[in-house]
Amino acid sequence: MPPPSTILVVEAERQLGLVLADQLAADGYRVELARTAEHARVLAGASPPEIALLGSMDAPRGTLSLLEEIRGSRREARWNSALPAIVLGDARELDLLRAFEAGADDYLPRPASYLELRARLRALLRRTNERCNGQARLCVGPLEIDQRARVVALNGHAIDLRRLEYELLLHLARDPKRVFARQELLRAVWGYRSDGCSRTLDSHASRLRRKLHDAAGEGQWVINVWGVGYRLM
Repeated sequence: MPPPSTILVVEAERQLGLVLADQLAADGYRVELARTAEHARVLAGASPPEIALLGSMDAPRGTLSLLEEIRGSRREARWNSALPAIVLGDARELDLLRAFEAGADDYLPRPASYLELRARLRALLRRTNERCNGQARLCVGPLEIDQRARVVALNGHAIDLRRLEYELLLHLARDPKRVFARQELLRAVWGYRSDGCSRTLDSHASRLRRKLHDAAGEGQWVINVWGVGYRLM
């Protein structure tokens, strides 16, 4: 079973945000809830989301401003510019038009039915996953691995990896929430039958972590789980 999708919910109205987060969590999603743009940046840096739900924010142009930032027209924060985004806004045609012009993938007027929101959310995630699979790409948030070309990109920027660094990242990315034991990684990537060469694993993991951090600008991508092994994100 694939790991649950991470959804970033940005909603200034506390109660609305909590209700939406609870509903999404009940459907099996991993939810990060932010009330401000700054909080959203921090959460996205720590755990890159697969999709964003953008509700009401501080006026003027709070939601549109954050959406434009995600799409790359503003550079205050590092985002995956291709992050799928659904905007929840007023039932006015002009607001809908402005949201799509700013880069929204979908728009729902308030008060939005949760069943309709869930259906649109699933459809958008499905299209995103199909696009990645159709291109033989493995996608983990803003991290993309082209398995045919053996090319890795983070936030749209290519990363130069050595062969074993690439193999280690690919193995971790195939199940990004799982903690891989050292012995398993040594067997899968290096072909070793024991953990006697764990320094080799540690040195490659350290270099890989540094390269991903340099590309992301913040956050940790390769996590050392003390006494067990490594996981992604």
